[in-house]
Amino acid sequence: MPTSNDGVVVWLRNPFDPHERDIHHVRGAPTITHWMNQEQIVLDQPSVVLKNGKPVLLAERSVTLIEVGDVIALVSLPQGGGGGGKNPLQTVLMIAVLVVANAYGAELAASFGYSGAVATSVASTAIAVTGSIIVNALVPLPNQSLPNATASSSSPSPTYSLQARGNYGRLSQPIPVVYGQHLIYPDLAAMPYTEYVNNEEYLHQLHVIGIGQFQFEELLIDDSPIASFEEVQAQVIEPGGQNTLFNNDVVTAVEVTGQELIAVADTGGSIIGPFALNPAGTQVNQIGIDVVMMRGLYYATDSGSMDSRTVQWRVEARTINEDGDATSGWLHLADESFSAATNTAQRRTYKYGVGAGRYEVRVQRLDTKDTSTRAGHELRWGQAKGYLVNPTLPSDLTLLALRMRATDNLSQRSSRLVNCLVTRKLPIWSKSTGWSAPQATRSIAWAFADAARASYGAGLPDAKIDLNALVRLDGVWSVRGDTFNGVFDQNLTVWDAMGQIARAGRAVPFLQGGVVRIVRDEPKTIPVALFSTRNIVRSSLKIQYVMPGDATADAVTVEYFNPKSWKPDEVTVGLAGSTLAKPARLKLFGCTDKSQAMREGKYIAAANRYRRRIITFRTELEGLIPTYGDLVAISHDMPSWGVSGEVLSWDAATKVLICSERLPWQTGANHYIALRRLDGSVTDPIGVTRGVTDRHAVLQQIPSVGPQTGGGEERTHFAFGVGQTWAQMARVMSVKPRADLVEVTCVAESAAVHTADQT
Repeated sequence: MPTSNDGVVVWLRNPFDPHERDIHHVRGAPTITHWMNQEQIVLDQPSVVLKNGKPVLLAERSVTLIEVGDVIALVSLPQGGGGGGKNPLQTVLMIAVLVVANAYGAELAASFGYSGAVATSVASTAIAVTGSIIVNALVPLPNQSLPNATASSSSPSPTYSLQARGNYGRLSQPIPVVYGQHLIYPDLAAMPYTEYVNNEEYLHQLHVIGIGQFQFEELLIDDSPIASFEEVQAQVIEPGGQNTLFNNDVVTAVEVTGQELIAVADTGGSIIGPFALNPAGTQVNQIGIDVVMMRGLYYATDSGSMDSRTVQWRVEARTINEDGDATSGWLHLADESFSAATNTAQRRTYKYGVGAGRYEVRVQRLDTKDTSTRAGHELRWGQAKGYLVNPTLPSDLTLLALRMRATDNLSQRSSRLVNCLVTRKLPIWSKSTGWSAPQATRSIAWAFADAARASYGAGLPDAKIDLNALVRLDGVWSVRGDTFNGVFDQNLTVWDAMGQIARAGRAVPFLQGGVVRIVRDEPKTIPVALFSTRNIVRSSLKIQYVMPGDATADAVTVEYFNPKSWKPDEVTVGLAGSTLAKPARLKLFGCTDKSQAMREGKYIAAANRYRRRIITFRTELEGLIPTYGDLVAISHDMPSWGVSGEVLSWDAATKVLICSERLPWQTGANHYIALRRLDGSVTDPIGVTRGVTDRHAVLQQIPSVGPQTGGGEERTHFAFGVGQTWAQMARVMSVKPRADLVEVTCVAESAAVHTADQT
């Protein structure tokens, strides 16, 4: 039978459903590797191993013991967007590990029998960036690896890599997911192809705008509106729509590369082909043949004029099976003829309808080539195209079809510089009406919700997402003008993407009871719990002062995307007194507004200056009351954070409290006392004056909670002090089970962190 003297291993197989887990109780203090081999556990996908909330490197698992009271978490990292992401700064930032630890704190608590309780775990972190050190213990700093314009991927981001800007086919790369408003160079959805009509070349290109629906703000070729090009036809294809400009499913016979057609009567003349037109498993119902007369068609007379010349050829096709063997005789498609008197190159496309099937084609010249040096009488087979039956498009993508006529205004290069300014349409949730129809939005909240709900994201049901919190935060972000405008077009984990979206709004996601929640670092005035000498384990209170050094940054340089040039830009900000001599450099992905970048830079600088006290203590089950980011009040005599104790007596008529401790009254000062409620929360501080003794406090008003003073229930705890010194306010960073106790880690709060961006 499991006991509290066991070690515990929690194997979380599905990072978005904590209920998909295996819990093992371990005895005998084996190493992690030995225990995994014994249990035949193989981590066949990207995973992290945590011991008591701290990561264990692969090389350390063979020497790390699972001892009494230890909690080992085997966590499979969330995947999405085409595969697992790789964070090159993970060994420094450890953000992914910290998020996972935070996400599963509740499950680790549950393994100790703390059912229904809340427990989260995110460690504080000191981060080194470009030689400068900056600290933000509560909200992870912007992740420098997302997006990576020069990633090791064979296909760099066409959005964030200036060298890669253009329209390309990125095989085996993620389909872009766009949130907010952004300029994009859409990928090619199919191989472009050309057709010739009356010697005019028409280029057919199909582009992927992205998953979902969009509002088009601008459609450009290079820097010019597409409306300026009369020779360009465009069609925006909404999800579920069809391409009405051209057949986008076109295949070519790669063997046809401009071979010259020579008549049988000529030296070396023969039929060219046959060549298989479409791959096995496909069917075409139309065949296209391009013929080219590179020198034109003419005969130069003695007078300098040109006589016409004619070329004739035959096109035949026959059906073949999956193995390429013929299944029919040759079908005579046409005997074609073309005449001209010009030395300008001539190009023509001829199309032939056929029954649906797989075909091979051949072409034969019928007339004899005039080999005179005065004649232009050359005929070449330019290309063989097959138009697939019933062309289909993915039902969840927005695409852009372009049919462009080649002119002096439109070159081959410029045709690959198609770009669009688009705004993503997303559904917006309301508690009263549910989800709306998709509408153009730059909201951080609904981008986060989409990443959590969508099939290309976490695929979570609404019940697994804290939608009420998103509604509230959406209002906060709207008032502030904070938006998220980013393009995910590289491989990365879903959790990384959600973290990047949240970070644009000064927030961080975490899992609690199987529900994805999001918390923003914002001012909080009401603590959710009071911890004092009455419920903090003796000698467990520790305060770590993160002292600034020579390498500590005194300012922040924030990189954002400038919406005027759609190129990276930066702004350097600092607090009052900063010389801006040693700025830390950070990329704020999804930020396209200088004001927002400045606000976040000042916030980070303020957190770096004012949040440098890390507080750790142990308590009993009360430690499971707060969750990540909650405000708690800490009253303790060791650091002189007020005076705390129990209420021994309460007289409602005289509003007099008798306290278990002597209260240090100061002449002329304003004194306050706060009481803990039965649920662990705290009343607002109440003004008090000295009574008949130092233990007597006369309240200026009746408290909102009736103090418990008898032996039947735990007495009411109090915290007392002058002004705001009745307790130290702190923000919870982690809550970790420790055998029969709970360890809480906080960072001392400062109001200056939240007001820095207002100056």
